[in-house]
Amino acid sequence: MPTSNTTARQRLRFAEAAGPITEPVTKFGGQPVWLDEPTWPLSASTGRPMRFLGQVRLPGDEPRLGYLFITDEEDYVDGTWEPGGGENAFFAQPGEPADFYRVASIRRGPTFGLDHRAELTEHDGAGEYGSALWGEPDWLQGDEAPDEPGTWRFVLQIDSADEPFEVDFGDAGVGYAFLDEKTGQGRFLWQCG
Repeated sequence: MPTSNTTARQRLRFAEAAGPITEPVTKFGGQPVWLDEPTWPLSASTGRPMRFLGQVRLPGDEPRLGYLFITDEEDYVDGTWEPGGGENAFFAQPGEPADFYRVASIRRGPTFGLDHRAELTEHDGAGEYGSALWGEPDWLQGDEAPDEPGTWRFVLQIDSADEPFEVDFGDAGVGYAFLDEKTGQGRFLWQCG
């Protein structure tokens, strides 16, 4: 189960940036700001690079980023909703990717669009399916937090209605990202209404 979380919940909105964002901050779109060697995840079914969706600045004095990727092909690829299916990836640097997908040393790759900076504001409570960081997730279909060994922390909830890009999370879907704070491995899944 996820550990309790001391970081205050924040509402997440997006605004298109004037140019590429190259600092280790929370952003969506553009290219990843790698803190270590690039480790671009590859789709388990096609072998091609997944599409970069965004990165989240993780708490702490030293920069640490959580990176989010998802398979998005011209032809439908099943299983992008599944946390261990190899069609999405969430991991931290410093840290390591999970072993259920391969990675390549690619610095730049497919993305959903131009850089969008994150605008964070205080979140006034649970029970809302909007995009948010930290706190506790608002589940659409029931709790699917990782139950495997690890020190899991809820990081991100992204509502498809809030995204600056068209990403397939099903019908009115919401995505959820968790991170094992010790290893930097993550899990991502989405549920739809």
